[in-house]
Amino acid sequence: MDIKGSIVLVTGGNRGLGKAFVQKLLEAGAKKVYVGSRTPIEATDPRLQPIKLDVTNEQDIAAVAEAAQDVNILINNAGIASSTSVLTEPSIQIARDIMETNYFGMLAMVRAFAPILKKNGGGTIVNVLSVLSWFTTPTTTSYAATKAAALLLTDGIRVELRSQGTQVVAVHVGFMDTDMATHVDPSRKVSPVDVATSVIEGVINGQEEVLADETSRYAKAALASDKKSFYQPIQADWDKAQQQI
Repeated sequence: MDIKGSIVLVTGGNRGLGKAFVQKLLEAGAKKVYVGSRTPIEATDPRLQPIKLDVTNEQDIAAVAEAAQDVNILINNAGIASSTSVLTEPSIQIARDIMETNYFGMLAMVRAFAPILKKNGGGTIVNVLSVLSWFTTPTTTSYAATKAAALLLTDGIRVELRSQGTQVVAVHVGFMDTDMATHVDPSRKVSPVDVATSVIEGVINGQEEVLADETSRYAKAALASDKKSFYQPIQADWDKAQQQI
């Protein structure tokens, strides 16, 4: 899908990777970018449309969907994390909060915008996942569980939305130089601008998966499985069922 002339909504667009997405989308020729964040940013660029959006708030999502009927690219970037063991976190509520944002928030956005994308010709959904969609460590289990759930969500909606022409892109990346990874050795982190650039190239090239850094490429190879072939019969069954409706 061409970025030039597109109208994009970026969740969590006020900082980190979200801010990098906004920057690179404008450079690629996006006509308008809705910048979703809990507290709307200030913007002087007429191409930017700051909008209040907490992906865990049903009222916010409904209001954004009503206001942004022209969107043809949705980038689900908003996310939160924890770096403590699930067995030693002060409360299980921490795990629930992460799941609420990283999985249910993404699901709610897809449900709200899939019909809008269909109306606007199909468009694209980009789901920012993680190398931790594939594996975990004791201190990342809550986060990894949400990203694994989000990966299966991404695979499922790709099958479901293919017939309406919606491109669904899964983005995998390790540590980025953002607030979420301030505790990580800088040598292990990749620039969010580089990640955003890779993702936009993937959208333009029609990719279903973007491995945005060396960490994700290494993990993919180490945990190799032929996912595309695995999903072929699922796709066939889905398409057959849709023809019978």
